Amino acid sequence: MTHTGRSPKGPPDPSEMQNVIKMRETPMLRLEKLVKTYKTGDQALKAVDLEVPSGQVLALIGPSGAGKSTLIRCINRLVEPTSGKVWLGDTELTGLSQSALRRARRKMGMIFQEYALVERLSVMENVLSGRLGYVGFWRSFTRRYPQADVDEAFRLLDRVGLLHMADKRADELSGGQRQRVGICRALIQNPELLLVDEPTASLDPKTSRQIMRLICELCEERGLAAIINIHDVALAQRFVQRVIGLRFGAIEFDGKPDALTPDVLTTIYGEEDWEATIQKVEEDEVAAE
Repeated sequence: MTHTGRSPKGPPDPSEMQNVIKMRETPMLRLEKLVKTYKTGDQALKAVDLEVPSGQVLALIGPSGAGKSTLIRCINRLVEPTSGKVWLGDTELTGLSQSALRRARRKMGMIFQEYALVERLSVMENVLSGRLGYVGFWRSFTRRYPQADVDEAFRLLDRVGLLHMADKRADELSGGQRQRVGICRALIQNPELLLVDEPTASLDPKTSRQIMRLICELCEERGLAAIINIHDVALAQRFVQRVIGLRFGAIEFDGKPDALTPDVLTTIYGEEDWEATIQKVEEDEVAAE
């Protein structure tokens, strides 16, 4: 009998199987009865329940004041929730101390509407600032990052088409280029979740599509979950896997993009000729090609 050199497999360990099942069932993000009431008495979020599995990219849509930005900022506690719980995997973020929260935030990359770059620093230095949670104050202050971090920054810049601009100052970049730097800065954290706040608000239609496509491609490549707060319904429908519609701090819609009928959009936003609006947006996008 030929000996293959491999040990015979026994029955699977029940505890290992339970861990595998738990990993598959545990969502990447879970919100439980999340409430945010500001000091003015305005309730931005009303007992929001939401689960986001690993690898899923979803869009948050809704009118101004619906609570979209507040929801994103409550997840990483840039805004403190009034009540409710936020879970990232098995970690309850709402119960963490400030030092533990700083460590947990490493797993959540943030991409901002206004880019939030340091204008006087180079593209490379802005990207490497995403490693601040890892390298310590003095190494970041003196800009002495590990070579592995520098190599990864170069790889990311190459991926988004900005390798040739690594030494340029941030204030020399266009809006689309700045947003690509912001994407690299978020990804160099090696996050498990991306929180994206109005990434295309200041961009023209063609650049908006490029940025949304890039974010979704990178999430697919890295198996990342993402929540994208976006005002452009047609853009959301074109790129994401799931849409959450917020109105007055509550979820009015949760489903696939193709289920956003004019009636559903009227429920979320109010009366408007949605078929004509979406057609006009699509025509503008084609014209911008």
